[in-house]
Amino acid sequence: MPKLTTKQTKKQESGADMRAFGPLFNKDLGQHILKNPLVAQGIAGLLGSDTVLEVGPGTGNLTVRILAQCKKVVAVEFDPRMAAELQKRVNGTPDQRKLHIMLGDFMKTELPYFDVCISNTPYQISSPLVFKLLEHRPLFRCAVLMFQREFALRLIAKPGDTLYCRLTVNVQLYAKVDHIMKVGKNNFRPPPQVESSVVRLEPKNPPPPVDSKEFDGLLRIAFVRKHKHLVANFKQTTVLHMLKQNYNTYCSAHNIMLEDDVDIKDKVVEILESIGMAEKRAANCDMDDFLKILLTFNNANIHFS
Repeated sequence: MPKLTTKQTKKQESGADMRAFGPLFNKDLGQHILKNPLVAQGIAGLLGSDTVLEVGPGTGNLTVRILAQCKKVVAVEFDPRMAAELQKRVNGTPDQRKLHIMLGDFMKTELPYFDVCISNTPYQISSPLVFKLLEHRPLFRCAVLMFQREFALRLIAKPGDTLYCRLTVNVQLYAKVDHIMKVGKNNFRPPPQVESSVVRLEPKNPPPPVDSKEFDGLLRIAFVRKHKHLVANFKQTTVLHMLKQNYNTYCSAHNIMLEDDVDIKDKVVEILESIGMAEKRAANCDMDDFLKILLTFNNANIHFS
């Protein structure tokens, strides 16, 4: 029998380890199962009356701890093998009646009522998942979400931080976001390539009366070059063309008389200068700055969506 190389031996041990733990994990689905019970306990912390939505429960290491603390768990799992493993794990236990598994793609699933969302989030759907949760009604109390470390840091960034970006401002408009803990890659099986972090996301209730598409349209312009003066971003030909079209469309739809000689470039510069924002940079603007810009442009009948 040929002797295995060190590399082959490690690969064989890794495969055996994964099989012993349960079904083979699909890395294409971002399946990295949380194995450290101390981390699992740190993520939880629930009320006995809570209905919990768990995204990507995997083999249930976190699920069984959630079940012990709450009224009901609705687990959304894409992989039928993982769902079967989870169901088998709770069958015959007192918590069996408290678990409801929804098999399918989370992003295509109509979500039921829930108080708290807990997710060891597949990295591929991090951003879509956050915005799907923020759009959910009725509002939930909070979400405790595990993400790739850099993505988590973008969510909690402040003006001036390196990772401060359009995602940061869009999320913080509708939710308070706090960093809970760092989670090393060795807390997962198989270990991912990157470190993780857990954040707590608490929707603002009531949500601010801001059109999300309008707000994001403004941020797209502001953050295209976040270290440039805002006036430079707004002076781009494609931006001015879009704003002129939106201006004309809005005025026409609302029976507002169009100015014959309106120069959209001059109008945009005048608006930014009137509120002292022409020379500011998106990288250093806070939430109030962006809301002031949006309101002033909208009051001048210029829209971003």
